[in-house]
Amino acid sequence: MIVRSAVLAMLALSIAGPVLAQSPSPATAKVFFIEPKNGAEVASPVSVKMGLEGMEIAPAGTEKPNTGHHHILINKTLEDPASPIPADDNHKHFGKGQTETTLELKPGKHTLQLVLGDHNHAPHKPLVQSDVISITVK
Repeated sequence: MIVRSAVLAMLALSIAGPVLAQSPSPATAKVFFIEPKNGAEVASPVSVKMGLEGMEIAPAGTEKPNTGHHHILINKTLEDPASPIPADDNHKHFGKGQTETTLELKPGKHTLQLVLGDHNHAPHKPLVQSDVISITVK
């Protein structure tokens, strides 16, 4: 009976596909925008500087404890904290370990949020994400 249960469990896992394990992060880890500041009025291209405390930056694909790389969510929030962060116009990846960039944004109000991703672009657990900031592009 135990063998049968184990075989059924293994079969269920193989059918469901591989499960992506999230990398752990220290509870004290913090990611934040150095620039721009919340409420800033800026011109495009927008200069962005990203900060991290309690962990280190490492390029995507580097599997090392307490490391990750930045992702900027533009006019979005993290939809599924258990899945890899998408790569599109609203989810910018900095998998080479960049801590500065410029963003081409249309005039108007925009929201920005940083999320630290692990070697597989998955958010850490617990999440290492910034507050959402608002900026206005002139």
